[in-house]
Amino acid sequence: MFSENLKAYRKAKGLTQEELAVRLHVVRQTVSKWEKGLSVPDADLLVRLAEVLEVSVSQLLGAGVPPEAPADQVAEQLARINEQLAIKNRRAKRIWQCVAGVLIGLVVLTLVLVLFNAVAFGAYDTEVQSQTQTMSLVPNLTEREGSL
Repeated sequence: MFSENLKAYRKAKGLTQEELAVRLHVVRQTVSKWEKGLSVPDADLLVRLAEVLEVSVSQLLGAGVPPEAPADQVAEQLARINEQLAIKNRRAKRIWQCVAGVLIGLVVLTLVLVLFNAVAFGAYDTEVQSQTQTMSLVPNLTEREGSL
């Protein structure tokens, strides 16, 4: 695929991402995104990239496109790669949304349980205090009866 080919040709040419970026008039992060498969260059930039690396556009794209392919075939291949990338990104986004939903659900459940525990403990604490007060009154009553 394009990302692996780009990295291999860049390294074979002895260029760093920064050096390649300077030659293409882009930032290093752009080259990094291409090599990670997070994005692809537009058709014009792809042609310049092939020239800098001294390979054909079809070699960069991983064959599939004849060596002397017209620009519309190159654009078509780029469009397919872009679509595959978009599908991959949508899947990743859905996975992260599911993970976030589960985590939010767990946080809400934990908060509900903590609140329920606080209410239950408050009722228990009130009951224990009233029993303690009642028991402290009972000895006072017996002392008073004995003194009478």
